Amino acid sequence: MNILITGGTGFIGSALTEELLREGHNVVITTRRRESMWYEDRGILKWSPPALIPSDIISRIDAIINLAGESIASGRWTEERKALIRQSRIDTTRAIVQSIRNVNRPPGILISASAVGYYGARGDEELTEDSPPGNDFLADVCKEWEGEAMKAEDEGVRVVITRIGLVLGPGGGLLSRMDRPFRFFIGGHIGTGRQWFSWIHRADLIGIMRFILEHDEIKGPVNATAPHPVTNREFSKALGRALGRPSWFNVPSFAIRLALGEFGEMLLTGQRVIPEKIIKAGYQFQYTDVEEALRSIYRENA
Repeated sequence: MNILITGGTGFIGSALTEELLREGHNVVITTRRRESMWYEDRGILKWSPPALIPSDIISRIDAIINLAGESIASGRWTEERKALIRQSRIDTTRAIVQSIRNVNRPPGILISASAVGYYGARGDEELTEDSPPGNDFLADVCKEWEGEAMKAEDEGVRVVITRIGLVLGPGGGLLSRMDRPFRFFIGGHIGTGRQWFSWIHRADLIGIMRFILEHDEIKGPVNATAPHPVTNREFSKALGRALGRPSWFNVPSFAIRLALGEFGEMLLTGQRVIPEKIIKAGYQFQYTDVEEALRSIYRENA
């Protein structure tokens, strides 16, 4: 299969690319960064939306996996940063769909990333793919982001939206920032610690995307999270045990809000997301227990 990946040099995309190449697929990666040319031997496309993907490339593509997007976890959400978060997702997705419209042979499938932030702050409510969206900044971004992707259905493309939770894996991602206080023996929960963390091991996220590619019956939104979300307090304790460090420190809610503003508010709420659709489709998770997932990651990094 010929697969095009936007965001293919990131924490998720680079691991997904390696897995697809091992399976014998042909992979084309789009990037804006010159320093990412170490992928030269496997297909690299310098591309920046709103420009369109050249028709001679996209007409040979069987599947597109859209992972592009500015990090939401790099600090306070200033107005400038919020604009980047929104534009990097929506403009890229819009350009992909417009590129598909320009060819006679569209790809068979578009897997487009979204986030569990789609659901907004919902307390202890269990959220499935049928749950309605929230009404905060990130939920609004996700709604528009998903809406742009779903337009590819008009071109006969099977569209799957992966609403991704906190991705755990070695060598990067949000976990590499979260574990720093624990390494200095000042780790612990934030706020009340009762807010839900919907997490997924990176290996399972890649597994879900491969599963979706192989199962034509899967369409629309798919929650890409582990079956058992945990509270922030439970997650912190599991992370401390995985690192052999205590989990006794507490960062009060007011300090998070003061330091991080609107982004901090997101960390203090969270969502309790259940991957109902992918379970019913028959996907078998490698990691369903957060402590087991974290221990495997730090064993791999040891």
